[in-house]
Amino acid sequence: MREFVRRTALGLGAASLLCAWGCGKGLEPTGETSAARPAAKDVRIGFIVKMPDEKWFQDEWTFARKCADKNGFKLLTIGATDGEKVISAIDNLAVNGAQGFVICTPDVKLGPAIMAKAKSHNMKVYSVDDQFVGPDGKFMDTPYMGISARKIGETVGEALVAQAKKLGWNLAETAACAVTFDELNTSKERTSGATDVLVKAGLPRSQVFAAPERTTDVPGAHDAASVLLTQHPEVKRWLVYSVNDEGVMGAVRAMESRGFTPATCIGVGIGGPSSFGELANPKQTPFFGTVMLSPYRHGYETTELMFKWIVDGVEPPRDTRTAGIFVDRTNYRRIAGEQGLLD
Repeated sequence: MREFVRRTALGLGAASLLCAWGCGKGLEPTGETSAARPAAKDVRIGFIVKMPDEKWFQDEWTFARKCADKNGFKLLTIGATDGEKVISAIDNLAVNGAQGFVICTPDVKLGPAIMAKAKSHNMKVYSVDDQFVGPDGKFMDTPYMGISARKIGETVGEALVAQAKKLGWNLAETAACAVTFDELNTSKERTSGATDVLVKAGLPRSQVFAAPERTTDVPGAHDAASVLLTQHPEVKRWLVYSVNDEGVMGAVRAMESRGFTPATCIGVGIGGPSSFGELANPKQTPFFGTVMLSPYRHGYETTELMFKWIVDGVEPPRDTRTAGIFVDRTNYRRIAGEQGLLD
């Protein structure tokens, strides 16, 4: 029976081709580009993020909405903090007629499951921020936009070195608190990049102390740094860095509770908007600056590329990396304004 069905399908396919040729129409190209171009008002795009309460993801949604408003399609935003919620979110999008979605997955190992579920609904997928990992432990070859993680980490290290030199610190007599979250490759690359720059500048690698955090937020970093401070009461000057602004802010709060000040502690974050309140504080804290990333590109651009993929059949680039800009109290307002991050 299966062979019969296969041969019948092949016969029908051949007949169709002959008919097209015989009718004088020629062989039309097949695939999504041959389908009728959907009207913008009929397009629905999902945007799933892993931590909807974090400022970064809220900004991504804000710029994605601006893209939807400009192009006239409907945007569906969903927060999904674990694998079960991700699968449920994809089903929900399908029920609501979404043809594709942008996603920052809560677990990169969910990549195969996400792609399988999307395929079952004939939906397109564009991963953002965190890259899918396949069952073989390698990155999956799917459209992705992330950050140049190592380069951004190196920028953090350079900013720390510059401020330490400005304060007249001897790096050989200084220690580094690296609030780490090595479960994600992009996070590990950020802290590793900063560490390498510090060591190259003269900080002994033996004086770089990792403070692994369980959660990439302020409380998680505060707890991790508190443990490290208890273990190393001998350190008099600290350089602090992490995978994001929240990691540095949490560590800085722990440092301040032990008596450290901007003269004895320097922290540089990664992100931008979530640290603006810190940089605007009239009283300077050990949080010195941040490497500002671009939620505009990760929100607006990914959504716009998904829209073009759906209506024009143009697939997004397989691997796009964005850079960051170091800002401190003196210039963050100007640069944030240029990036559309301030009202």
